[in-house]
Amino acid sequence: MSGGSLGIRSGSYGSLDKQGLNGVLPIQAASATRTKAYSKMLKEKETLIHWICKFAGRKKVGMLLLCVISAAVFVWVVYFGEDQENDNGSKVNDNLALNNPLINVVQSIRIDNWTSLAVSVKETKVGVMHPPPPSYFLGYTLPPGHPCNTFTLPPPPADKKRTGPRPCPVCYLPVEEAVALMPKVPSFSPVIKNLTYIFEENLNRETEFGGSDFGGYPTLKQRNDSYDIRESMNMHCGFVKGRKPGRGTGFDIYDSDLLEMEQCNGVVVASAIFGAFDVIQQPRNISEYSKQTVCFYMFVDEETEADLKGKYENNKIGVWRIVLVRDLPYTDGRRNGKIPKLLLHRLFPNARYSLWIDGKLELVADPYQILERFLWRKNATLAISRHYKRFDVFVEAEANKAAGKYDNASIDHQVEFYKREGLTPYSEAKHPITSDVPEGCVIIREHIPISNLFTCLWFNEVDRFTSRDQISFSTVRDKIAAKTNWTVNMFLDCERRNFVIQKYHKDVLALLAQRAPPVIYPPPPYMANDSQRKVPPRRRRDRKSGARHHRKVSKEIV
Repeated sequence: MSGGSLGIRSGSYGSLDKQGLNGVLPIQAASATRTKAYSKMLKEKETLIHWICKFAGRKKVGMLLLCVISAAVFVWVVYFGEDQENDNGSKVNDNLALNNPLINVVQSIRIDNWTSLAVSVKETKVGVMHPPPPSYFLGYTLPPGHPCNTFTLPPPPADKKRTGPRPCPVCYLPVEEAVALMPKVPSFSPVIKNLTYIFEENLNRETEFGGSDFGGYPTLKQRNDSYDIRESMNMHCGFVKGRKPGRGTGFDIYDSDLLEMEQCNGVVVASAIFGAFDVIQQPRNISEYSKQTVCFYMFVDEETEADLKGKYENNKIGVWRIVLVRDLPYTDGRRNGKIPKLLLHRLFPNARYSLWIDGKLELVADPYQILERFLWRKNATLAISRHYKRFDVFVEAEANKAAGKYDNASIDHQVEFYKREGLTPYSEAKHPITSDVPEGCVIIREHIPISNLFTCLWFNEVDRFTSRDQISFSTVRDKIAAKTNWTVNMFLDCERRNFVIQKYHKDVLALLAQRAPPVIYPPPPYMANDSQRKVPPRRRRDRKSGARHHRKVSKEIV
């Protein structure tokens, strides 16, 4: 009975299929009662369930229905929930692209892929994409076949008369390509993430040795603690007496200049001249884009500012904005120069990259080309050239003593202190480190916590010991590297000489100008009458040789 009924229902579906194929549909009578319609609907539902059971099995029907219900609920939640949700993930990436249009190729591919994926998810209502974790610049490689990939330095010219330092060629990218490769996100800072600088109203001057009011007199215990690299650190980094660098700290700057410096949020090129020691050199080969987007700042003291009176207007000389610094904290001009050289991240708190050049140097390449070549392409956060001749700190110290660069006893004290801490002479065993002595007149860096920490610690050594920063460089570098595996990109000195030209100091130029010009004798007057010319007498050697030859000929005749 039951089997017959199933067969009938099955047969009725079959007949319905046939009728549908023939274009004839069953017509329900208008006079059918509600009971008959209800019973017919039940029969159709029963038929559908039995048909499913026949092919799927009774035990799997429940799981099938559960999956259908779950899918329906999931689609409902996604559709109505996502419409009400604010799309934070896609907006974050849009804001990054809007705030910094200079996008790195590799980074933009990764971010753009995530953005397009989030959009496709929203459109298909499949799921919700959460924002990715904070991203960092991871470097890039130039396309295959790019000339800079196969660029090698040519051998030095075989001119034995020129034994000193000289420039060598560097493979720069065009300015447009360099700008396009500017990282969109900051580089990774190993270990250190938050750096806070110490402010003290009442300084404790009772320290073991060294230090200053400007540096805050850190004790040896505080010095050692500053080399224990942690995620969050409090440390001395100049400007200790005031709450804001440049305001009541020593090395004071007018508020109008400080406000302009805070507006610099990209690339800053900085230099300084104190004591009217140098002549301001105007950069060359600077693109119009760099002139509009790069901040050029020249720090001067009152003596230099007085020497420049009448030579500039609107606080500018060429591309340089002149910033007057008052209340210099040191009597040593070289030590005062180390403040903007090593603490640019404190003077320009919103800048991303900086290029420091000494006042005697003339910049002859575009800043974006320099940053791309020595930072971004190398995936480095700080770059400095190594000394062209000296690689060892002990040799550098002796050279400073011989040249009278600083008090000999102070240099010996500093070197002995580092020696007790483990400083050893440079050798090939230190590879891949190529030198312990930098040529510190140019510093290229990204302002992130790890590089800021390095220059703070380097400045503290200059504040405590001598102003000869080449002596303390390797000690700070190696102590940080031991804790973080971070190091400095030390490039060739001849590459540095490619983008900066060293000029004479002002006093040397004055001495050269005082020298009497060489005497140039005019040529003798031209005489038209050849008889008036004086025939120079024959040299004695010629007369002897002539007589000897005459005697030899006479003997042959006889």
